[in-house]
Amino acid sequence: MNPILVFTVIASYFSLLLIISYLSSRKSDTATFFTGNKQSPWYMVAFGMIGATLSGVTFISVPGEVGNSSFYYFQMIIGYLLGYFVIATVLLPIYYKLNLVSIYTYLEKRFGNSSYKTGAGFFLLSRVIGASFRLFLVATVLQLAFFDSFNIPFEITVIVTLLLIWLYTYRAGIKTIVWTDTLQTFFMLFAVIISIYLISSHMGLSFTGLLSEVQTSNYSTIFDWEWHSDRNFFKQFFAGAFLAIVMTGLDQDMMQKNLTCRNLKDAQKNMLWFSLTLVPVNLLFLSLGTLLYAFVAKTGLTFSGAESFHFSTETANFIHTDKLYPELAINHFGTAAGITFLLGIIAAAFSSADSALTALTTSFTVDILGIDVYKESKNTQVKKRYIHLGFSIVIFIVILIFKWINNDSVINMVFKVAGYTYGPLLGLYAFGLFTKFQVKDKFVPIIAIASPIITYTINNYSEEILGGYKFGFELLLLNGIIMFLGLFLIRRK
Repeated sequence: MNPILVFTVIASYFSLLLIISYLSSRKSDTATFFTGNKQSPWYMVAFGMIGATLSGVTFISVPGEVGNSSFYYFQMIIGYLLGYFVIATVLLPIYYKLNLVSIYTYLEKRFGNSSYKTGAGFFLLSRVIGASFRLFLVATVLQLAFFDSFNIPFEITVIVTLLLIWLYTYRAGIKTIVWTDTLQTFFMLFAVIISIYLISSHMGLSFTGLLSEVQTSNYSTIFDWEWHSDRNFFKQFFAGAFLAIVMTGLDQDMMQKNLTCRNLKDAQKNMLWFSLTLVPVNLLFLSLGTLLYAFVAKTGLTFSGAESFHFSTETANFIHTDKLYPELAINHFGTAAGITFLLGIIAAAFSSADSALTALTTSFTVDILGIDVYKESKNTQVKKRYIHLGFSIVIFIVILIFKWINNDSVINMVFKVAGYTYGPLLGLYAFGLFTKFQVKDKFVPIIAIASPIITYTINNYSEEILGGYKFGFELLLLNGIIMFLGLFLIRRK
């Protein structure tokens, strides 16, 4: 694609975000940044959360991973529905009853200060890593589409991306994000629908031919009933349910949007419609993946370079699958496809990274520094801006680290990391909600650190110890159970 055209698309989209930021930040105060003054319409939050949940990972990595994992990812999506039901009926009522700004304040009220700081600390770690993975993926695409044409280093690409996000979120925070996420979700869905249409046109497929291509493909297998497989249905289903609970219900990033709704009833309606919408949307992305591989097979396209998408005879898998969709959209499907893809990936990048940056700022401000966000002061505003900038720098560093060590599909990597970092949160909240025990609070951080270490050790030797059993994403559940048992051991008698 023409670099000037790419620049025009990026500049136009960013200008639109700045306009929304300006309009939404008028008459804003400190509380606006963190709570949106609790005035967000539930239907806007629901629609915007689709984009924040999907992010650049779904947009690029899910279609690419179809080549290695077929539609098995959809087993987790089915599990998500159970997880979102638990969030709507169990967690949201607690958060609204306690009138929380940070959801980790619950842990202080239930157990004590050490538990509180532990929960917040694991969220900060989890979200920094998750946001960095997602931005790394998007920065790689922008590098390919624009910055490589001018020999601009990858590091500059990341800095520019983070700077743009910081500029339109630093004033009104979550209030701006509720509005920009709505816009960004629209562009993401528009981009994938247009991409499917253009691929079908290139392949000469009618609508019925399109459906037939997806249904009859070897890649469209959904269910795996092999017990030893890490993609077994029951493993994926329950992993999906618990991943939804921890990565949405126990995640300040996602819950902060829910807590901007006017009341509990609106927040529950938001969760219901958001969860139901995610099912067809994810099917859309998986179908796109099938069509991408069908296009490559039909045209006989190959890509040169060790870092390009290709099939490895050594591993019997496709390698660098995250690069398949960007490569085809930008260089093989024509200008219209390239533009819509860029709009989609930029929207995906900003919809996940902007809310992550705001949530990290919120958690650090409220949970670590203990600042009352309802007390307006110039000092609080200054601290908020420095924290906001500080987390931008941290994410930049983590992205560069990930660039040096990355060797896996980002969708797999995100869920693997979540299994280790969100496990202690799952155990803490489960123990708090489903038992009446108090714990020796000062020992909670030790249990929280030990839990993922034990989980990692078990995972490494699982096939030897458990007769060939191989863990998948259900490592999260194992981690949570270990944390729960550890808390039981340090309960007060």
